[in-house]
Amino acid sequence: MSERTKIGVFAGLLVLLAVVTYFYAFDRTAVPGLSGVFAANTKFEPLDVQEPGLRIDELDKLRKLEYAGSHRNIFVAAPPPIPKPVSQVPVEPQPVGPKLPPPPPPLQVPAEFFGYASQPHSGKRVAFFTSGDDVLVVAEGDKFLNAFRLLHIGNESADVEEIATGRRASVALVQPPDLGGNQ
Repeated sequence: MSERTKIGVFAGLLVLLAVVTYFYAFDRTAVPGLSGVFAANTKFEPLDVQEPGLRIDELDKLRKLEYAGSHRNIFVAAPPPIPKPVSQVPVEPQPVGPKLPPPPPPLQVPAEFFGYASQPHSGKRVAFFTSGDDVLVVAEGDKFLNAFRLLHIGNESADVEEIATGRRASVALVQPPDLGGNQ
């Protein structure tokens, strides 16, 4: 194609573009979806709103309103169920099935916690228990009386776990009786 042909085709396309633009610019009905008013509507009046903020008091009034209708399912064609009469005496539901066993009694440790000490070189604590006439010296994490493990030694109590069941208890520190020697 020669340069002269290219220029002619280009000029023809420009003329076609100008004609199409002219007709579509002045004929609004020719473009689908653009019918209607394009200028500002002169009858428009803005709402007379004193405060454009959110009205919390009105929302609170709406929240207090309760629906008092029949609560019927609109997607079921059957008539709504007959309302049940309101009874004056509340009926407690009876448990179904076997009764649950009572919870196990609290863990009883057959020893008294009467003191503790800290080892100076390691800082590890040991607790002193009495079981009858026996005095037991137990470190944290050790077993005693073949059934219990000492978990933690505090200033006022010792936490103990029963090895067989995993139940835990806290044994309070017992003060020795005052024999009347110091007054």
